[in-house]
Amino acid sequence: MGDTANLTGTVRITEAGKAEAELIADLSRRTFYDTFAPHNSPENMEQFLQTEFTREKLMEQVGAPRNTFLLAWLGDRPVGYTRLYEGADLPRGMAGTASIEIARLYAEQDVIGKGVGKALMEACIDVARGKDKEWIWLGVWEHNLRAIAFYEKMGFEIFDRHIFLLGQDVQYDWWMRRRL
Repeated sequence: MGDTANLTGTVRITEAGKAEAELIADLSRRTFYDTFAPHNSPENMEQFLQTEFTREKLMEQVGAPRNTFLLAWLGDRPVGYTRLYEGADLPRGMAGTASIEIARLYAEQDVIGKGVGKALMEACIDVARGKDKEWIWLGVWEHNLRAIAFYEKMGFEIFDRHIFLLGQDVQYDWWMRRRL
C-alpha cells in the first residue's frame, strides 16, 4: 500500500481543508474498511459504507462548520487522519461541559505502531486546548482492544457505553474521555 521507504521518520500533522476532501474521504473509507472488515460480515460492511460512510458524505464534512480534520504524513505519504467535531448533542457524562469529540482517528495498517496515532492524538489535544475545551472524548468499539489500550495510555477513561449500528449488526462502543 504505497512506498514503504517512507514509513520511518517524523510524523508531520497538517490541517485539512476543502482541497483535501477527496483525500480524506478515500483515506476514511480505506482505513475504516481495513480496521473493521476482518471482524464483520461483508454485507454489513458494504451496507455501512454505502449508506453512512459514502465518499460524498465524507467529503461534505471536510471544511464544514464544527469539524476540524488533521492529516498525518510520513514523508509525502498521507498515513492517517482525525476528525474533531464540536457537536451540541453530547452523551451522558459530557452534557454541559466545554468538550470536543474525536469523531474518527485512523491510520493505515502498515504504520500502526510507528507513532502516527500518538502524533494525531497529541495534535487533537492541542486543538482542543486551543479552543479552550475542558474535555476531549471519543467512542471506540468495545472489541477494539488495541485502540482502547492506546486511548488509556493517552489518559482516557471509559465513562459510558452506547449502541453503534454497523449495517444490520447492533454493536456497542465505549465512550472514553480525558480532562484537559
